[in-house]
Amino acid sequence: MSRKEVVITGIGFVTPLGNTIEEFVDALWTGRSGIGPIQRWDCSAFPVRFGGECTSFDATQHGVDAREVKRMDRFAQFALVAAIKAVADANLDTSREDANRCGVIIGSGIGGLETIQEQYRTLLDRGVGRVSPFTVPKLMTNAAGANVSIRFGLKGPTGSNAIGDAARAIQSGVADVMIAGGSEAALCSLGLGSFCAARALSTRNDNPAAASRPWDRARDGFVLSEGAAVVVLESREHAKRRGAREYAELVGYGVSADAYHITSPEINGAGAASAMRLAIEDAQINADQISYINAHGTSTELGDLAETRGIRAVFGAHADRLMVSSTKAQLGHLLGAAGAVSVIVAALSIDRNLVPATINLEEPGEGCDLDYVPARARERKLSFVMSNSFGFGGHNASLILKRPA
Repeated sequence: MSRKEVVITGIGFVTPLGNTIEEFVDALWTGRSGIGPIQRWDCSAFPVRFGGECTSFDATQHGVDAREVKRMDRFAQFALVAAIKAVADANLDTSREDANRCGVIIGSGIGGLETIQEQYRTLLDRGVGRVSPFTVPKLMTNAAGANVSIRFGLKGPTGSNAIGDAARAIQSGVADVMIAGGSEAALCSLGLGSFCAARALSTRNDNPAAASRPWDRARDGFVLSEGAAVVVLESREHAKRRGAREYAELVGYGVSADAYHITSPEINGAGAASAMRLAIEDAQINADQISYINAHGTSTELGDLAETRGIRAVFGAHADRLMVSSTKAQLGHLLGAAGAVSVIVAALSIDRNLVPATINLEEPGEGCDLDYVPARARERKLSFVMSNSFGFGGHNASLILKRPA
């Protein structure tokens, strides 16, 4: 049986660069940074005092009841609002769909860290009797997907492997519609303190907007951010039947594991290369048909170099013709939401003929020798775009999007 074609029909997000598509695209075009001093809590005693904060976020402004908000961690609120936006953007009336053929897969790297932090303080300061009965439902990683499925009454596949696995559920015929993405809200004292202790973060407190510098010789770590990104995926036949617009077709998905180190990538980029090759094979295209990669590009010395080497290993001579950029220079690193944001950037790149720049790249570091689209975005008509995400533990994923036929 031939697999079904999968298209992206809706986009929704909460990010440090804005919460509407037009605002987000404008920021990508102009190279605006979403990084700044942390405002929600006092971090004056921390060695790092900035990040990619969603400062104006209020879930109640997006149709979420205040009582619901109290029962959800910030990461689940992000996910629900992003999903509400994506469903609205897709013009999808979930009440008219077969709920058993519509599912939700929303991933998170850490989950309800702010709830863990708050309730542990309550346990120590006020005793076990004052710990909230909503602690587990708030902190559990699957709370994001659960709240979205409850909101829309969707009873199909659920899980935490996000967009690629959601596409496969549609390709196989298990589902017609999937709401998929990622969410993270680790920009709290425990999250920031933990990454500070790991010495993983940039310490440019005097110039936060210039702190995330993928591939730059002066890069000194990544920038911690928060937010969520969600897409509506549909089989093409289902989308056409209801007259939905298509941002892009999702044609390739590859995953791999380094099996090397809990935080550092394999420096030759072998794991990353494996995921990229598998995605190209799954898309049934040649590597040289891809013209742009929205890279993982976190602004860490080892990670940036490993991804560059992985790209060269996969694309050979074509690597010199590829455009490769990292929007983490503008957004920071949204951890478990970073991959979903990257997919949205890839979809918008195809839809708007836009290749975002890598801002803050002034002098490439040693071994960083690709076209990283420095300084200015480019206007290009793109046929195939790759999105890379490589996480702690050596977990790698690559997705390939295609311009709709």
